[in-house]
Amino acid sequence: MHKFSLKSWLTASALSVGLMATSFGSFAQTAPIVCPGYVKGNTNIVGERAGKKVQKAFEAYSDETVAEDLRVKNALDILLEIETDGFDRAYVDKFIGSLYASIDPEKSLFYFKRAADANILNDGEQAQSLRTVGDLNMMVKNYKDAIAAYKKWMSFTCKEDADVYVRVAQAYYESGQLAQMVEPAQKAIDINKAAGKKEKNPYLLKLTSFYERKMYPQTVAVAEDLVRLFPGDKQWWVQLGQFYFLVEDFKKALATLEVAYNQGFLEKPSQVKILAQLYSVNEIPYKAATLLEKHTKSGFIKTDEQLLSSMANSFHQSREYDKAAYYYGKAAELSGDLDLYRKQGTLLLAAEDYKGAVAALNKSLKGTDKVGRIHMALMEAYFYQGDFKSAYQHVTEARKDPATSRSAKSWAPYIKEKAQNRGIKI
Repeated sequence: MHKFSLKSWLTASALSVGLMATSFGSFAQTAPIVCPGYVKGNTNIVGERAGKKVQKAFEAYSDETVAEDLRVKNALDILLEIETDGFDRAYVDKFIGSLYASIDPEKSLFYFKRAADANILNDGEQAQSLRTVGDLNMMVKNYKDAIAAYKKWMSFTCKEDADVYVRVAQAYYESGQLAQMVEPAQKAIDINKAAGKKEKNPYLLKLTSFYERKMYPQTVAVAEDLVRLFPGDKQWWVQLGQFYFLVEDFKKALATLEVAYNQGFLEKPSQVKILAQLYSVNEIPYKAATLLEKHTKSGFIKTDEQLLSSMANSFHQSREYDKAAYYYGKAAELSGDLDLYRKQGTLLLAAEDYKGAVAALNKSLKGTDKVGRIHMALMEAYFYQGDFKSAYQHVTEARKDPATSRSAKSWAPYIKEKAQNRGIKI
């Protein structure tokens, strides 16, 4: 059974922290503050002395005749020399933080946090700084601080943002707080629904919380949502089928994986094997056998003794005795298990292939604890070929085994009689 893993499903881009693009000249404003009773404060601007150096730094960074890494260095050299305080200090720190973002997240975090902690930037800049502090903490794996920063951003802006809730849930996951993941993930789902959006990541985080806590019925419910919302994504059909298997809802597991198979979604041998297993569990052995047979013949599934025995058993249950016998024989050749030859011989006997039965049963006699049963089967195979002498020899051997002695004793006089009627001396 495939073990679900959040990291195996989330793409690098889906939940990567990725800092917001920060315009050094304008420090792009976020959406307006919408808190009840909010009154916008005065707009601060950078003082003339600091402003000149900021402008010089911006021009250094914007010089496209210079390589980008050198442009960043030149701009930083100017900004790091600025000595100031108050609003100017916070504004310059935000600029420095944005330059360090791509080369040193730890330093970027230091400056963005200092800018945000001053709580003196203009509203849009303050909101952006708080959110960026959260993003940077995620980058450097300070998950507790990231959650705190995102909550500060939500409190400051009175906004609920699906992406921020996803990041909070991700931070809880990374810090091992699995139970806490569900609430922010569900809030992100609700916000997206209200906006008419379909986003996978909140569902993945919610599913992961349930799955890793072994809350499998809840896991199934989330996987059902994923299949309903994203029916073209093959992995969720496969995963849902496997989750149904976990909760032992074998009928739904079969129905789901059968749909996935018919749509070409089962791309791994293990997935096809699970479908075959589900056919068997749901008492459809013929489909189990023919499915495995098809994919072993094509080379998609590699054969081994266990697989061949499973195919043989499924054909046996389907009363396809010839095929069952064939695959028991193949399994015996691979494994050297003599009891598989006994099964092969017994089935060939049922299929009235008496010569084949004799050959297989004789192989099984080389080492077995079912000697009496094998001699009885050989007796029948020879008897129905009209070889009464050989039949009598084997029924005589079968009489020595307490497990078959009684049956053998009843057969012996009958074989003698048949032989005598045909003038055969035994």
